[in-house]
Amino acid sequence: MKLSVTLLVLLTASTVLEAQTTASVAGKWKMHTVMVQESDSTCTFTQKDTELTGTCEGDNGKNDITGKVEGNKVTWSFKTEYAGSPLTVSYEGKLDPDAKMAGATHVAEMGLDGDFTAVKDTGAPAK
Repeated sequence: MKLSVTLLVLLTASTVLEAQTTASVAGKWKMHTVMVQESDSTCTFTQKDTELTGTCEGDNGKNDITGKVEGNKVTWSFKTEYAGSPLTVSYEGKLDPDAKMAGATHVAEMGLDGDFTAVKDTGAPAK
């Protein structure tokens, strides 16, 4: 009985600790997005606890982002415009242990969905 209680306490503690662990995405990331057409951009994230801020720069200019990191789930968005109409581009992905992200991207105002992949920019030359 004592062993069962000890195991239960250890399992509960490890679950709580795991839930509180938030991945870090701080730094520069190289992104590839496929939505209607393919595009590449560079995003620089600043993270404070679970809050995410920064910029993404690509073919359509430089945009300020805001988002969240919860565990290994990463979400962010930025506001832009197309042909004078305001748009919000949003991303939702997962961070894996190899400093890679992948997920979906959406532009609700245009009914567009796509996907993205990203790798942490370590400054090393491409091989």
